[in-house]
Amino acid sequence: MSRESADLTDVTDRLPPEADEDLEDLALREDYALAPEFVAMVIDAADRGDAERLRELLDALHPADVADLMGFLSADYREEVIAHLNPEALAEILSELDTEIREEVLEHVPSETLAKALGEMESDDAADVVDDLEADKRAQVLAAMPESERVAIETSLAYEDETAGRLMQREVVAAPQFWTVGQAITHLRRESDDLPELFFDVYVVDPAYRPVGAVAVSQMLRAAPSTPLAQIMEPVTEIPVDMDQEEVAYIFNKYHLISAPVVEPGGRLVGQVTVDDIVGVIQEETEEDILALAGVSDAGRDAGFLGIVRSRLPWLLINLVTEAIAVIVIGPFQPMIAKIVILVMLLPIVSSLGGNAGTQALTVAVRALAAKELNAANATRIIARELGVGLLNGAAVGLILGGGLYVWQHDLKLSLVVFLAIIANLFVAALGGILAPIVLDRFGRDPAVSSSVVVTFMTDFFGFLALLGIASLILL
Repeated sequence: MSRESADLTDVTDRLPPEADEDLEDLALREDYALAPEFVAMVIDAADRGDAERLRELLDALHPADVADLMGFLSADYREEVIAHLNPEALAEILSELDTEIREEVLEHVPSETLAKALGEMESDDAADVVDDLEADKRAQVLAAMPESERVAIETSLAYEDETAGRLMQREVVAAPQFWTVGQAITHLRRESDDLPELFFDVYVVDPAYRPVGAVAVSQMLRAAPSTPLAQIMEPVTEIPVDMDQEEVAYIFNKYHLISAPVVEPGGRLVGQVTVDDIVGVIQEETEEDILALAGVSDAGRDAGFLGIVRSRLPWLLINLVTEAIAVIVIGPFQPMIAKIVILVMLLPIVSSLGGNAGTQALTVAVRALAAKELNAANATRIIARELGVGLLNGAAVGLILGGGLYVWQHDLKLSLVVFLAIIANLFVAALGGILAPIVLDRFGRDPAVSSSVVVTFMTDFFGFLALLGIASLILL
């Protein structure tokens, strides 16, 4: 037994007897996070080889909580847990797992078991799982699936990653224009086994299977059975099959959609995107942007040591080069620095203030670009606003720092130097923070990835230059 397992088992031993009576209440804390004591119970059951107890603990959890549990377990314990899941439970859990953990788990699931689990999943979730498989195992799993399910997955995988085609589920509910509400409801009841597990709209299609409208299920239930669908249908917002998933998420948010039909270039209905898919996209894209702003790509608790180093080291090296260039500007001012040593203490303060101000403007700009709130129509106004904020903040911070420096050194000229240098650097920080992402976006680059390095270089370079340059003009 590992030390970690022993420590957690000790926690379990200290639990009161009545705590075991309601596993569902014990499993989660008030914030819906897994309780450490429950994780300890799972590890203890696995260590003792108590399969019945392990299944009991797993049955007490929602599939999303089982997926969360996997993140707290080592690889050996995950393999033990997976072995006690039936295909139905496995299907629900696989779609909830972090990508890194899911890839590892899939290695230990037999191909036939995985094929059955995929058959229980929506086509979009099944395609995501199959995409994570190694080529050999993918072939084995697909070969073990019924032809209709295999074709659906292979068709989804044919679309580009992070597009509506990969995001959509192929299962939709469609009805011809001439049907009535009663005919549609009868069809839904008769074909219930083939319907999507969750759907919100019935898409009304023309003879070419192109959507011409949609009727919400709630609206159908309120209408008389004799009411034609064409009479109560609402216009639909069609999603091209090759649209980027960020654009899809933007459309859902803008028009408050619950679901939307996905169409091929000719307009034929091929699937649908639902709001639960969009929630995952928004979370994924937001996480990517946050990490990109910091120059990292690792967020998972299961990320490997070397993978983390590879993701972070290149940006540190780039930053090293830009900082070395920024420091070069100090060289010509060495004689003055030797005479006025206090400037050495002020350099990092001016530089740091500029970096923070630049990051503020940068974050606002990246968010505005992602939300499509910043474009050519209002770019001039937004830039002018940020520059004004930079000047005002620079004046306020410069006045405080300059005043404090005067109290300390009783040197009005030195205080004036610091005051002007901070104004200049925060102005440049605002300029770089707002312009860098706009320019990168204009050239088709991801503004979240490269902007921070550019802004850091600008604020350091001009911070040093402003302080030393102004000092050479006023103090010498």
